[in-house]
Amino acid sequence: MLEGKGLIEETDMPMKMQIQAMASASHALDLYDVLDCKSIASHIKKDFDNTYGSGWQCVVGSKFGCFFTHSKGSFIYFTLHTLNFLIFKAASQ
Repeated sequence: MLEGKGLIEETDMPMKMQIQAMASASHALDLYDVLDCKSIASHIKKDFDNTYGSGWQCVVGSKFGCFFTHSKGSFIYFTLHTLNFLIFKAASQ
């Protein structure tokens, strides 16, 4: 497993989900090249969809901007290794 700790920048997720997010990201970094952000994001999205139901979104990269609305208790933004991770479940209308 990837050594080192991540830094959570912002979140409203319960602690159990936060731990899952960091573990899933770490596992994805073990499986894929750090430059393969699309595969890393896909791995994390599928993990969250399987664990917490469909509708999860994941963005991975070193530089990106975003604006979105999320369901309460489903947002986390953190840094691990050299990448930033944004995971959230879209708000239902």
